[in-house]
Amino acid sequence: MPIRHAFLAILALAFVAPAHAEAFKPIRVMMIGDSTMTNKSGYGEGFCAQFKPEVTCVNLARGGRSSKSYRVEGLWDTAVAQMRDNTAYSKTYVWIGFGHNDGSSKPERHTDIKAEFPLNMRRFGDDITAAGAVPVYVTPLTQRWFKDGKLRADLLPWSTAIKVVARDRGYQVVDFYAVSQKAVQEMGLPAANRLAGDPIPQNILDSENSGTSVPAVFSDASQGTKSDKQAFDYTHLGAAGSAYFGKLAVESWVAQSPEIRPYLK
Repeated sequence: MPIRHAFLAILALAFVAPAHAEAFKPIRVMMIGDSTMTNKSGYGEGFCAQFKPEVTCVNLARGGRSSKSYRVEGLWDTAVAQMRDNTAYSKTYVWIGFGHNDGSSKPERHTDIKAEFPLNMRRFGDDITAAGAVPVYVTPLTQRWFKDGKLRADLLPWSTAIKVVARDRGYQVVDFYAVSQKAVQEMGLPAANRLAGDPIPQNILDSENSGTSVPAVFSDASQGTKSDKQAFDYTHLGAAGSAYFGKLAVESWVAQSPEIRPYLK
């Protein structure tokens, strides 16, 4: 190759390489929510598994927490401190959503859906922005209770409240409740049951063709007594559920935020 042509080729690479490097600057995704977002019983592990090594995925979701108790217990202060420590990342996205425990009868969790819950969600977004991060509001993962073949919409009020807050503030919002409701309705009751933890109680298996979900009955084979040690329910997830919903959650995010796509495996 003539010297002049070789020089031009090297010069061209000098301009191309930085652009590629810029596209893959390390970013961080932080997850804030309840048990349906944790690695243990939610979609957190499946969610984080979708990203390339350039993404640091930090799961700070905690089981049993609501938009109130997560802050009252000091968990939010810890999360914000981590957000502020962002020199190693070009951008930090905070994937945040509550709702499953805000309707609890327990006073330490319960929030008023009309006033307290929206206020809490607004404060989260404002704190995230002040810390130099990007809030990504997410509506709750659907529960998987069926009645006569139709999926119940128990968490719709909290989903609606989150969307209103996000849109009023101009923040990103992923309507994962609508997406997961559609997916579960289409797969049907028997397939939806396989997304929970194992083992599936026998009374659930016996009732699957009825089109209506029934409360799980757990029993110890040797003693015939109830046990709370088994993982199956219509809210939490096993490994298959985490993989399925984690992938679905990331796909739902990327559908409206294409800048995330280069960071996926």
